[in-house]
Order: sequence, then C-alpha cells, then structure tokens
Amino acid sequence: GFGGVVPPQLGNLTNLHVLDLHDFSSLVYAENLQWLSHLVKLKHLDLSSVDLRKASDWFQVTNTLPSLVEIHLSGCQLHRLPLQADINFSSLSILDLSSNSFSNPLIPGWIFKLNSLNLTSLTTLDLSDNELTGAVPNSMGSLCSLKKIKLSGLHLSRDLTEILQALSSPGCLLNRLESLYLDSCEIFGHLTDRLLLFKNLADLSLSRNSISGSIPVSLGLLASLRTLDLSQNRVNGTLPESIGQLWKMEKLWLSHNMLEGVVSEVHFANLTRLRLFQASGNPLVLEASPEWVPPFQLVVMALSSWHLGPKFPSWLRSQRDFVYLDISVTGIIDTIPNWFWNLSTIYFSLNLSHNQIYGELPHRIGTSPVADLVYVDLSFNHFDGPLPCLSSKVNTLDLSNNLFSGPISNLLCSKMEEPYWLEILHLADNHLSGEIPDCWMNWPNLVSVDLENNSLSGVIPSSMGSLNLLQSLHLRKNNLSGVLPSSLQNCTSLLAIDLGENHFVGNIPGWIGEKLSDSIIISLGSNRFQGQIPDNLCSLSYLTILDLAHNNLSGTIPKCFMNLSAMAANQNSSNPISFAFGHFGTSLETLLLMIKGILLEYSSTLQLVTSMDLSDNNLAGEIPAGMTDLLGLRFLNLSNNRLTGRIPKNIGNLRLLESIDLSRNQLRGEIPPSMSALTFLGYLNLSENNLTGKIPSSTQLQSFDISSYDGNHLCGPPLLEIASGDHNNNENNEGDGLEVDWLWFYASMAFGL
Repeated sequence: GFGGVVPPQLGNLTNLHVLDLHDFSSLVYAENLQWLSHLVKLKHLDLSSVDLRKASDWFQVTNTLPSLVEIHLSGCQLHRLPLQADINFSSLSILDLSSNSFSNPLIPGWIFKLNSLNLTSLTTLDLSDNELTGAVPNSMGSLCSLKKIKLSGLHLSRDLTEILQALSSPGCLLNRLESLYLDSCEIFGHLTDRLLLFKNLADLSLSRNSISGSIPVSLGLLASLRTLDLSQNRVNGTLPESIGQLWKMEKLWLSHNMLEGVVSEVHFANLTRLRLFQASGNPLVLEASPEWVPPFQLVVMALSSWHLGPKFPSWLRSQRDFVYLDISVTGIIDTIPNWFWNLSTIYFSLNLSHNQIYGELPHRIGTSPVADLVYVDLSFNHFDGPLPCLSSKVNTLDLSNNLFSGPISNLLCSKMEEPYWLEILHLADNHLSGEIPDCWMNWPNLVSVDLENNSLSGVIPSSMGSLNLLQSLHLRKNNLSGVLPSSLQNCTSLLAIDLGENHFVGNIPGWIGEKLSDSIIISLGSNRFQGQIPDNLCSLSYLTILDLAHNNLSGTIPKCFMNLSAMAANQNSSNPISFAFGHFGTSLETLLLMIKGILLEYSSTLQLVTSMDLSDNNLAGEIPAGMTDLLGLRFLNLSNNRLTGRIPKNIGNLRLLESIDLSRNQLRGEIPPSMSALTFLGYLNLSENNLTGKIPSSTQLQSFDISSYDGNHLCGPPLLEIASGDHNNNENNEGDGLEVDWLWFYASMAFGL
C-alpha cells in the first residue's frame, strides 16, 4: 500500500475543501504539518492513523484553519496536548483526537471552553483511548450543541453520579445529548435516575467499569435508547421488566455482571428491533413457553451461563438471521433437533459447549442450502457416533471432551471440492481410534491441532510436515509409536508441541532445536526416547517449558542449558499463551504438567510457568552449575536419575522456585546454605540421596514434612536429630545413643510415621 512521508506539495492545493488520508496504511507519516497551513479553505481534515509523532506543530497549524468543520486525528501517535490555548476554530462540528498517547495529568480545560468562542456547532467530541486523567468539568455541560461524547478509556476515576451531574449543568445538554460513551473509565457508583434527564439519549456505553447496584426500573423510560452496554461491571439484582418497554432498542449488552433471577417473555415484549443481545456470565433463568415466538430477529445472541434447559430451546426455530449464537453452559440435556441445522443464516458462529447434549451429529456440518458455519464449538458434551464431514468454510472446529468414536479419516480425508480454511482442529478427549491419516496436505491453514487423550495408533504421518503455519500440536496420551518424522522440522511456526504419554522411540532429534527455533513448550515425557539430550535444544531462546521425563535418556544434563534465555528471565506477562489467527481471534493453549507431585492442567496462567522436568531417566554426572543462572525457573524436577556430586552452591539464586525435586539420585554433601533464600518454595523433595549435615535454617525448609529429607544422613529441624558435632562424641557413651534413638521415636510418633 501507500507509504512514506505525506507530500508537502499538498499544501499547494489552496482551494481544497476535503483532505482524507485515513484509509492509507500506518506507514504514512509526516514530520511536520507546516504545509497544511496553506489550505485555508479546508473544511474536512482526516489524517487518522498517519504517524504524526514528530509533527509537534500539529495543534498550532490546525488552529490556523478557521474554516475547519471536522478534525479527525485518531491513532496518530500524538503525545502532547496543550494545557492552555487560544482557539480559532469557529465552525468546528467534529473533533476526534481518540487513540493517541496523550498523558496529560488533567483533561485540558480549553476543550470545554469552546462555547466562549460562540462555537455553537460542535456536535461530536471524541477523546477516547488516551491516558488523560481527572474529572469531567462542569463547563463541559455548556457545550450546548454536543450530541456525541466519547471519553472511553480515560482515567476519570469518578462516581457516575458526579459525571452525570457535570454533564447536566447548566442544562443545555439535557435535550441534545444522544450518545455517551464512558466505557473503561474506572467509574464506580450506581445507575441512577439522573440518566432520565437526558431525554434523547440513544446510545449509552458504561462497560468495563466498577458500577454496582441494580438496574433501576426507571431505565425503561429512556424511550429513545437504541444501544445500551453495561457489560463487565458489578451490576446485581434482577433484570427489570421495564427493559421490555425500550421499543427502539437494537443492541443490548449485559454480559459478565451479577444479575440473577427469572427472565420472562415480558422482558422482550416490545423489543421488536433488537438485533444484538449479549448477556453471558449471569446466572439468569429464562422461563418461556415452548410455543413462544420472540418479537425480534437476532443477529447476535450470547446467553452463556444462563439456565435454558433441560430441553433444547424451541424458540430458536423462529430466528433466521443468526451470525453469532452462544448458548454454552446453559443446562441443556437433550438432542439437537434437525431443524436447528437448517437455520436461515449466511455466516454462523455456534457455541453449544459445556452442556449435556447427546446424540449423533449430521453427516456433514458447516453447510446447508443457506448456511455456512465458520466457528463450531460443541466441546464438553455427550455427542457420540462418528465424526462428521466438514464444509470447506469451517475455520474453527472444537469437538473435544465428547464420546465420538471411530477413525478421523472421514473428517480429514473426504473428497475436496474447494480449499479448506480450517485453522483450529480440537478433537481431544474422545474415543477416536485407528491411525492418524496421511492427508494433512489438504489442510494448509491449520494453526492448532489437538488430538490428545484418544486411542489413536501408528506413527505420525509425514504429511503433517506440510503444516507450515502450525503453531500448536497436541498428541498426548494416545498409542502412537515410531520415531518422530523428519518432516516435522518443516513446521517452523511451532510454538508448542506435546507428544507425551505415547510410545515414541529413538533419539530426540536435534532438528527440534535447529528448526523449531520459536518453540515455547516442548513436552516429550512418558515415551521411550533414548540417547543423550541434544545440545541443540539450548538454542531455543523462547523455551519456558521442557518436559523430557519418564524416558530412557542417558548421558549428562547439557551444560548449555544455562543459555535458555526465556528460563533465565522473570516472566511477568499477564497475557495467556494463545495463538492469533482467522476470524475469531485466539486459541488458548493448555498443557498438563506434573507440578509438586500432582498432575495439573494449566491454561490461562500457562504464561507464568517456567518448568524443566527431566525426571525418571538415566541421566548421570553432576547438576551443571550454570543451571542456577535460570533465574526465571519456577519448577525443577531432576528426580530418579543417577546424578552425582553436590547440589550447586548457588541454587538459592533461583529465587522464583516454587517446586524442586532432586530425590532418588546419588547426590552428596551438604544442602547449600543458599537454599534458605528460596522463599517461594512450596514443594521440596531431597529424599533418597547421600546428603549429609544440618538442614539450613529458613521458614520454608523447616516447614516441609520430614519425608522430604528421608534416606539421607541429615540432621536438624524438622528432623529433630542432634548433629554429631553438637554433643559429646564419646564412643563408649551409650546414653547418648539411646537419647538419639528416643528422639527419633518421639519425632516419628509426632509425624505419624
């Protein structure tokens, strides 16, 4: 697309009335806007998404153009908004400065004093998605022509009542304001009757705040309301029936609040224009007769976590325009009626997951004479029978955690009439059997494949190597065997690979470290791999989880593991590990890990996990001292090997360690004093080694059960044995020996041994 600097020659077009560059790419930039000052007749200026971070004169120049009616500078990376200014705009109707980097400690006062210039024409003010802070000043209510106010994403941190009071003084906005956007503004307080003062309010967005209390019955008196967004707040109580009086309502968002109680047909009585209704995440109960025909035709409906069951909702049969339907977690215990698969729709996202729906699926899903399913989530139900065939339009298919049986070849290898667009294929936790078919070349767009916990057998087919876009591959807990095919090294986009709990053999291939260089997760545990751990794995600079446990690996732990830079860094990301693709955003990565002796599933917190598990192999030699450079490591398991030497003296450098298991090795010497610095340690197992001396003192080390130290020659709390250097070491003093024996007896009684 078009890129580079905005040509200053545009300033020669002195008769220009409209300059609109907003459709060009973000690669367009301007180092100054001096050329703009020559366009004295300009009425409409739109430079949205043009990079103006270096154009420090943007305000001074635009302020010299008195004929401007519209200014659109959204997403221009502007970072300075003058606190004081003399304004020359006399005809301005729309001012859009949204999505920039303004970080003023207060919203500049001049913006709200435009009325002092007799600027009666300003109808739209958009300051949303900036870092502006502070209160909405009372002077804002004096902008008497304002119809639309967008302050979303500002740090207002005020009570809703206070904001509404500022907007209603002196009162000239009460009959004019039509749209008010205050989502993500850190607002608190309750919904109040003061909203009724704005008689022509048509669009109200208060989502992603901390608003609490109930929805007032009086809300039904806002007769002009077209869109209402109260989602992601703390609104509680019941949904008032007066909502049904809002006959102009087109879009209603109530998701992720604390609403409860019964919703009946009365609530929707006059909502004939309703096209979008999202109210997921509320434990509401819909009570409607089987004959109910809703007055609306919805395009989008999300009622996840409502109670709609146990029967499949028959009133859905009247809906012909669905684009998006989510009735997951709604207590449905029924089969899907045949009419449901023929709903008249063009583009369909379907989520029926986490119910108890049973029966077989149609032979082919994702297509009908008038329907194209693109996103299909039927996971966590009781569907059985064979897998269906797919329409080529399906982008995401999640049939995991059901009772499907038989081979997967019908789904994957059916005759193709046009290219398939499938990006996510999740069939985990079913009863699928047979071999993985060798026709993956038909699915070039796959990003995530999850076939784990089935009864699949045979080898990984070589055609899987054709999946160049594949980021996540899960084949855990099947009956797969053979060596890893070299073709997998062509899957260079792989970030997570989990092949655990199978029967794979041979050496761990070195190409994993060479070709899969972006890998974050490698889980090959509980197989029959042999040979040494390849040094090539040390090249995986993004690796945070390595599971090679329960194999037949030999040799030593690679000293170069100290180069695993992602494990050496403190993982502070709050973003889950997910894969972006397609029409529906992301797929959340999940992984089973043996942590603290317990098998746990990680998903939304997986990005916080840094783990290395090399347990239950035949590894020998010393624990490399460089391992103590992996400062981000949280879970370390080297148990049940043949490791010798001492525990590295700087083990205490691993301050984030929550779990460490070095049991059942041949380690000797004392426990390093630095281990007392591991203040986050919640699990420790050093048993069955040749460790000696006194256990270092720390809150953590003395809090563990004595079984953590069994099978060594240790002393000191929590073991209660007197160290040999702490008493008279007289070989003929039998009393000392008896004293020690009695101490062990009482300690054993105390700990229930």
